[in-house]
Amino acid sequence: MTTVHLSTLGFIQGLGWTEVVVVLFLILLLFGAKRLPELARGFGKSIKEFKKATSNIEDDIRSAIEDEPQRPPQQANSAPIQETEPPKPSDSEKRPE
Repeated sequence: MTTVHLSTLGFIQGLGWTEVVVVLFLILLLFGAKRLPELARGFGKSIKEFKKATSNIEDDIRSAIEDEPQRPPQQANSAPIQETEPPKPSDSEKRPE
């Protein structure tokens, strides 16, 4: 069983239990009992959408990596082929018209 200690959570690292209770009580006072379920529902939906979007992006990246054609490895003794342009004639080589 995995347990999460409060000291491992960065954003509430310095808060004790009394501070957490006070913050929750202030949130209850600010938003009211009727509004809290709506806020929690909206927060849950946004987290679900975020996870869905990240999984879609991960799937796209994985499929792009799998679909990429495998290149044969170059031999160590062969130099890579470079395309060169034909030499341009110099001014002295041009024909007079």
